[in-house]
Amino acid sequence: MTAEKHGGNSLSESLTDPDGILSSLFFSSLSVFLGLASAGVLMLFLGHSPAAVYRDLFSFAFRDVYNIADIFAKAAPLILTGLAFAFAFRAGLFNIGAQGQFYLGAVASAACALSFPFLPSWLLLPLCAAASMAAGGLWGGMTGYFKARFNANEFLVSMMSTYVAVAIMDFLVRSPLREAKGEYPQTDVLAEASWIPSFLSGTRFHWGFFLALAAAGAAWVLLWKTTLGFRMRAVGKNRSAARFAGIREKNVFVSVFLVSGAFAGLAGFLEVNGVQHMVVQGFNPLLGAEGIGIAVLGGAHPLGVVLSALLFGALKVGGLLVTQTSSVPSSIIAILEGFVMLYVILSFYLRHRLRRACARRRAAAGGEAP
Repeated sequence: MTAEKHGGNSLSESLTDPDGILSSLFFSSLSVFLGLASAGVLMLFLGHSPAAVYRDLFSFAFRDVYNIADIFAKAAPLILTGLAFAFAFRAGLFNIGAQGQFYLGAVASAACALSFPFLPSWLLLPLCAAASMAAGGLWGGMTGYFKARFNANEFLVSMMSTYVAVAIMDFLVRSPLREAKGEYPQTDVLAEASWIPSFLSGTRFHWGFFLALAAAGAAWVLLWKTTLGFRMRAVGKNRSAARFAGIREKNVFVSVFLVSGAFAGLAGFLEVNGVQHMVVQGFNPLLGAEGIGIAVLGGAHPLGVVLSALLFGALKVGGLLVTQTSSVPSSIIAILEGFVMLYVILSFYLRHRLRRACARRRAAAGGEAP
């Protein structure tokens, strides 16, 4: 009888615990469903059938090998910008500047490839990857330093640093790195030695996706299998308690943003060396913002980030084909993603309220215990 009661309580707690797997899965699924439903209502007002649009969207996304491969290609940088936010979020910090870190990583990778086109691929590719991670990491580390040194609001600093990073990229593609013809604000095409090899011939699915998976695995190891990860999560849970335990939170701030920025910078390497093969002014302007929604949708867990990125990749691939083959406006997919991210953020607020309610209930139960 006691065992049955204990088992029933465990199941109940797993369903109501805001940090539990079932709770995270429920809120994430609900966010996606409400996002699809809200975008569907908008489609009705525009004279389109939501059922038909969604049927075409997912049938196009998984119609053939090329489209399926494209999902993985689009998901690769999204995984990394999602990790950039999720990694900092685990420490109770907000990295809103992944877009700027992504741009500087992309520019650094392109500059490396353009400077050393004579190097063999086995040497040039790691150099480009290291350059992108260094650029993104240092740019993100600047936010961590300001947080540690001046107790600056990392949300505002990281967000405003994005505008500076965009200005730096614009300057570089208009002057030092501008293509030889000088017609457009973009670089020359990178040497083929710096291209990430294709995983599936005839598609854009490249080996960079597996590098993104490796980064997700590395993030999991750092968070749950290292001393740094323990300190990060301790600071994220309760800074006062972490400080009392002897954890130097200022060191954690800098370390977190260095790693977080490196993830976003690596996304620039994947996009430039794997897909674009050049840097074009203002390309992929929403990658950082989408990474935030992906991270929260995935519960700030590396595995959840990977799955959420694949979902967004499918929406992008199927949505593009739907808008190209019908009268559905191209903005509807961006609106759909926006609705999903909106409900994801609302679910995060609800989970926060639920977490506080659970804490009060446990405190009350502890006070009543004999």
